Amino acid sequence: MDTENSEIGYRGATACSAAGITYRQLDYWARTGLVEPSIRNAMGSGSARLYGFRDILVLKVVKRLLDAGVSLQNIRIAVTHLRDRGVVELERMTLMSDGASIYECSSPDEIIDLLAGGQGVFGIAIGKVWSEVEGSLATLQGEFNGEVQSGEGNDELSERRKRKGA
Repeated sequence: MDTENSEIGYRGATACSAAGITYRQLDYWARTGLVEPSIRNAMGSGSARLYGFRDILVLKVVKRLLDAGVSLQNIRIAVTHLRDRGVVELERMTLMSDGASIYECSSPDEIIDLLAGGQGVFGIAIGKVWSEVEGSLATLQGEFNGEVQSGEGNDELSERRKRKGA
């Protein structure tokens, strides 16, 4: 299925609210290619960007990394890495950082090894961020094929569950 037609999109203000960022940050990150909307990009004056669930998840992770003092250059590398991962892999991933470098850990043993080596200072459990974004979007409006969607089930995971019949 085409992503553009199968996923609920969220306008910039909604994405900002769910990710905890300002519209100015969102606009800058979109213009510089850090996090671009996967549903619909702006095409001239008056058109609205539409961000997917996964985009908002990445926005929130970027915000957390910036707040922790990670450089924008290293964040760009991490974002590229996150984009290449599957949805199931993202839920199980923990990003660890020492403030300079970012490390991916997919098991508790990897986290322990990293900490034992003295490299990790803080971690971001993507599954936890995922749950926070889901909770935020549950009460915010999205768009699906041009129609406004509101309330429960406005995220990619909910839509997948509905399609599977779970």
